[in-house]
Amino acid sequence: MRLGEAPHAERSLPRGERFDAMQRTALQGLRVIDFSRVVAGPYSTMLLGDLGAEVIKVERPGKGDDSRSWGPPSRGEVSTYFLGLNRNKKSIAIDLSTEDGVALARELVAGADVVIESFRPGVMQRLGLDYESLRENHPGLIYCAISAFGQDGPYKDRPGYDLMVSALGGLMSITGTPGGEPVKTGVALIDVCTGLYAALGVLGALHHRDATGQGQRVDVSLLSTELAILINAASQYLIGGSVADPQGSAHANVAPYQAFPTLDGHVLLGSPNDKLFGVMAAALGHPEWQDDPRFRTNEARVVHRDELVPIIAAVTVRNTSAHWVDILSRTGAPVAPINRMDAVFKDPQVQHLDQVADVEHPLFGTYPVVTSALRMSATPPVVGDAAPRLGQHTTEVLAQGLGLGDQQIGKLIAEGVVEYRPAAG
Repeated sequence: MRLGEAPHAERSLPRGERFDAMQRTALQGLRVIDFSRVVAGPYSTMLLGDLGAEVIKVERPGKGDDSRSWGPPSRGEVSTYFLGLNRNKKSIAIDLSTEDGVALARELVAGADVVIESFRPGVMQRLGLDYESLRENHPGLIYCAISAFGQDGPYKDRPGYDLMVSALGGLMSITGTPGGEPVKTGVALIDVCTGLYAALGVLGALHHRDATGQGQRVDVSLLSTELAILINAASQYLIGGSVADPQGSAHANVAPYQAFPTLDGHVLLGSPNDKLFGVMAAALGHPEWQDDPRFRTNEARVVHRDELVPIIAAVTVRNTSAHWVDILSRTGAPVAPINRMDAVFKDPQVQHLDQVADVEHPLFGTYPVVTSALRMSATPPVVGDAAPRLGQHTTEVLAQGLGLGDQQIGKLIAEGVVEYRPAAG
């Protein structure tokens, strides 16, 4: 019997959509062995799991994924960080420092479509779990390797996390207020984007396999991802010869496009084109601004930004953020409140998107998660299962997937090759 032969039972769709037991998912039947940890890899496999792939997460006995301990806050024995990144997965705890553990991992891969790993370059090769070793008996395998700096080059052996790569790759140099300290983004943006690139690469490789029968290796690094998402900051230097500086909430190439003070905080105003600047100026009570030669075009407004911003701020500070959001949104001018997390999930449009759903964990109880950003008419993503306990599915995977009997599994547990923790208790 192959791993995951039986479909997940009682999976639910996002609130507001009726669950249909016969509803296909986009990646139904796809099996992913996930050797990754922390953020980038787990984010990519969660995306694949949301689309219906069966994801088997291989973790270290005893500790598991590093992010399990990234709290507080925590729910029971595990951090909320981990819970937010690992839904729709099965956890099997295998000690890959043992020969038996590596043999089990190879057997798992033999029945899978995709492998995703995020070890330092060379680790999987030493274990005999690298692409070249695995493809000999599995030519259709899609193998995605995620690293900090790439699989080769002078930095390949350096440890690297989102924050370090954000610094080296330039993102931190353009984030923050002018003249202030370097600032990181509020979430691990490089990790998340790397996870998106990894998932995209896997889907592209699967399409190629469908056409040719051939698998392939997909490499993605945090550094290569950061370079790819620098967009205008990169082209500003490479094409324009200008080095970008931090702009605070402002935009280097568009003005006005930033936060402005209000009576009770700040509001985000923007005019990405000349017509919208005229609309905004009129809504603020100063239609004459659009006829001022300093502000008539975006190029002129960028040049005269230091003159424009103070006169806008002198108007916005006289009333509340809610007032300006109400006034400007009715005119079509871009505007938004700057919400904290507690306000984000109370926002009417956020609630309308219905993108928060409850998952049920037998040990930790019910908790809410943000679901997939995708909406697909024929194969909608699933909300599915809560993040697993460490080793929660070890016996299930070994028995149903590899055909091992209770005695064999008991021996592996006793010898510390694998670890099993029941869902509850």
